[in-house]
Amino acid sequence: MKIKESMNHISVIFKRELKGYFSVPVAYLFLIFFLLLLGFFTFNVSRFFESGHAGLEGFFQWHPWVFLALIPAVAMRLWAEERRMGTIELILTFPVSLFDIILGKFLAAWAFIGIALLLTFPMPLTAMYLGSPDVGAMLGGYLGSFLMAGAFLSVGIMTSAMTQNQAVSFILAIGVNFFFVLAGHAPVTAAISGWAPVWFVDMVSGLSFTAHFMSLARGVLDLRDILYYISVIFFMLLANSVILQNRRAA
Repeated sequence: MKIKESMNHISVIFKRELKGYFSVPVAYLFLIFFLLLLGFFTFNVSRFFESGHAGLEGFFQWHPWVFLALIPAVAMRLWAEERRMGTIELILTFPVSLFDIILGKFLAAWAFIGIALLLTFPMPLTAMYLGSPDVGAMLGGYLGSFLMAGAFLSVGIMTSAMTQNQAVSFILAIGVNFFFVLAGHAPVTAAISGWAPVWFVDMVSGLSFTAHFMSLARGVLDLRDILYYISVIFFMLLANSVILQNRRAA
């Protein structure tokens, strides 16, 4: 019964938050900007048509960088706006589990990003029209992109709980996510391998959003990659809960 009640609370919050996204023009501007950015990088930088290859590697490789720039903009208002308007104190007095509120807000924002990804459907259709791409790799790429978006978002919702200033939340989220994006890149591992033990270098490489995403985008459905993103999301949402619990106690 308690689980059912919790699910009902999450559902109500989810619907309210998701509806709120589409009640303001900023959401539609985000969707347009997201699609334009991915389209520009795919066709103008990766030269999709000129490559002579019908795969979506040149499309998926830009997702971490577009997410890095745009997802913090979605997440920064989730708690910072509540704190700025003073409504967070009211929310924290609701007879609802704090984690239910956090999860409802997070799932609504994640669904919004999912809608943005769904709107890129012309890309796989174009690839299939031009040739015979690896469907498994395309599905893995979209799964990885959605999971990675959730990880980016969970960082953003945590930083949003830390401050009432949306700009500060945005910058903090970019900084933390930038570390996760670069963690597995050769320049970073090379820089720390000179002084750090091998296990530490491997640990830092294992934190990379990009490495786990590109593995899935190659069509390699490794449970470890999926569990990694789920673990990051859970940890960040738990940190969000601790931050708000401390505020409630204060």
